[in-house]
Amino acid sequence: MLRDQPCSLLPNPKNSALPRIWLFTDERNEAVLEQAILRLPRGSGIIFRHYHLPEPLRRARFATVKKLARQRGHMLLLAGSPALARRWRADGVHGRMARRADIGGLLHSVPVHDAREIQQANRSGADIFFLSPIFATRSHPGQRPLNLVQTRRLAALCKGAVIYLGGMNRQRYRRRRNPMTHGWAAIDAFC
Repeated sequence: MLRDQPCSLLPNPKNSALPRIWLFTDERNEAVLEQAILRLPRGSGIIFRHYHLPEPLRRARFATVKKLARQRGHMLLLAGSPALARRWRADGVHGRMARRADIGGLLHSVPVHDAREIQQANRSGADIFFLSPIFATRSHPGQRPLNLVQTRRLAALCKGAVIYLGGMNRQRYRRRRNPMTHGWAAIDAFC
C-alpha cells in the first residue's frame, strides 16, 4: 500500500486502511523514536513534527523516519506546508490549511480543540481530526481535558476521521471510544 510517494487516494473515514493508532514525533521522544516506531502495530500512522530542528537536520531526520516507516507499513504525514510534504514525499500534511486546493491530493490532518477550530478544518476539507486534550497531557500543562460530553459533541461536528489525542494510550482509548471515533494518537505512550 505505501510507496515512497504521497498517498494518491483520500481516505473514507470508515475505511479500515486509515491507521487507527498514530505517533506524534517531537523532541520529547527523539532519543527513543526508532524504538517507538518499532513498537507501533504494523500499518499505524506517524505525524512527523520535529520543529526543534533546523531544516537540513529536520529533513535528514525525516528521511530516517520515512525509511523505517516504509519498512513497517506505516503512513507518514509531515507537519508543515503541503509543498514541503510533496517535496519530501510524505503521505500527507498535518496542520491548519486555509483551502483544500492548497493541499492537492495529499491526506490532510489537523489538530482541533474546540468547535471553532473544527468548523475551520471542515471548511478546509480536512480528512483527519486530532481532537484533544482527551486527558491531561504534558503537551498542554494546566489545560483542562475535555469531559465525556464535550468530547462526544465535538467529535460529532468533525467531517472526517476523529482521532483522540492528549494523554492517550490503548486502555484510555478503550474507555473513551465511541462510534464517532476512528482511533487514538500519542507522543509518550510508545516510549
